Amino acid sequence: MHRPTARLLPALAFVLASALTASAALDTARIAQLTGLAGTWNETEGVYKVTAPRTDLPVLVDEWKMPPFMGLTSWASFMAGGKQDVMVMGDLVLFEDEVNPVMSALFDAGLTVTALHNHFLHDQPKVYFMHLGGEGTLDTLATGVRRALDQIKTLRAASPAPAKSFGGGIPSPSTITGALIDAALGTKGTANAGMFKVVLGRTAKMECGCTIGKDMGLNTWAAFAGTDTNAVVDGDFAVLEDELQPVLKSLRTAGINIVAIHHHMTHESPRYLFLHYWGRGPVVDLAAALKKTLALQQPAK
Repeated sequence: MHRPTARLLPALAFVLASALTASAALDTARIAQLTGLAGTWNETEGVYKVTAPRTDLPVLVDEWKMPPFMGLTSWASFMAGGKQDVMVMGDLVLFEDEVNPVMSALFDAGLTVTALHNHFLHDQPKVYFMHLGGEGTLDTLATGVRRALDQIKTLRAASPAPAKSFGGGIPSPSTITGALIDAALGTKGTANAGMFKVVLGRTAKMECGCTIGKDMGLNTWAAFAGTDTNAVVDGDFAVLEDELQPVLKSLRTAGINIVAIHHHMTHESPRYLFLHYWGRGPVVDLAAALKKTLALQQPAK
């Protein structure tokens, strides 16, 4: 009668010791202090999660004032790391004018950004969700989360209502000199009504065994409009997973805004992610920023 219980005791002791060790390694009180957020401890998973509901501005979805409980809560979860002390994963609820300043704040703090997308349609103001990650010391990661949250507060203190544009003033009609872009990128683009576009293909093998490339949608592209001295560029980078962080950081360093990070396909090999961007400035400066960023990408193996 007592033998099964006796056999369970070592396993229970191990589980309890592991949970206590994880909790101690995380120092949950320190996480709460550094992030400025109260959290909850999940003993089973060894995870400490902090949350921050967006209550500063009302958000309407389908003309309904959505409570934060329904999906408008930022969060960050911490657990013991595999290669370094601690790892963090999270999701930040952001208005449009917060996206790029917060992304830069995360990069400056040593964290990564792994996705950027919407969760709703017909939301007012528009809400985006930025997924973050990282592995390192507890202080570095928790402080990074706090800096991102502080950046939100700073932006909203300066302007309570989210901005409705990047500044506007895009010249029309467009008169882009495509030769400047081709010379910078080493490409041969296409002109259309004063605009100019370049498309650079990559390759992958699909589940069917088919190899796809540029014209099947696996490409990096850039389209320019406006004038040579006051241009806008928008486009899409197709990146391998290891290229995502360097490419994002390069574009943000150049002042180019990131507007989405997601996938376009499933079961491709190697796996590709896609990031959409929007930049303003002289054509030569924008093209130079893109050339520098393209140099960070490696040929697919």
